[in-house]
Amino acid sequence: MNIAVVKYNAGNICSVMNALGRLGVEARLTDDSAELRLADKVIFPGQGEAATAMRYLSERGLDEVIRSLTQPVLGICVGQQLLCRHSDEGDVDCLGIFLTDVRRFRPESVDDKVPAMGWNRLHSLRSPLFEGLTDPYVYFVHSFFCPLCADTAATTHHILDYSAALQHDNFFATQFHPEKSGSVGEQILKNFLSI
Repeated sequence: MNIAVVKYNAGNICSVMNALGRLGVEARLTDDSAELRLADKVIFPGQGEAATAMRYLSERGLDEVIRSLTQPVLGICVGQQLLCRHSDEGDVDCLGIFLTDVRRFRPESVDDKVPAMGWNRLHSLRSPLFEGLTDPYVYFVHSFFCPLCADTAATTHHILDYSAALQHDNFFATQFHPEKSGSVGEQILKNFLSI
């Protein structure tokens, strides 16, 4: 299986490559348009800042490439946020696959910590990503979130209910980090690779 991981100078790429390696998958890290189009599956991970990431993608034409992909694509963390319409982080237009806008968490009390960091439970699972899982715990670290919308594929709660995962056609995305979520995250990656 030919797996491409989008290279766009975001953090956390090594963790994703290592997680795939533990599954026996040799993925190619690339920002080459042809390689991305020819891949069986594409993973779009990352930790970073939305405006900087979008600038990198736009300068290389990768924004249009990603929008045009027809094979299964998995966005992770910032990868999920960049697949949305717009982000409060840097006030930037994103790829527009998911028709929702990324918002910044607004603490409502002294107990509301931002960034959201740590393990949290998923609810209302409705995607092949979660095959064989029931209300699993996964690992999050983020200050921005995707509100609930028509593409919500799983929910969680931190300050408010929000989209822990999204799905639209061949595009799948998680706000949490499957590569840092132990056996549950491993199962989610396996499920994606089997789509």
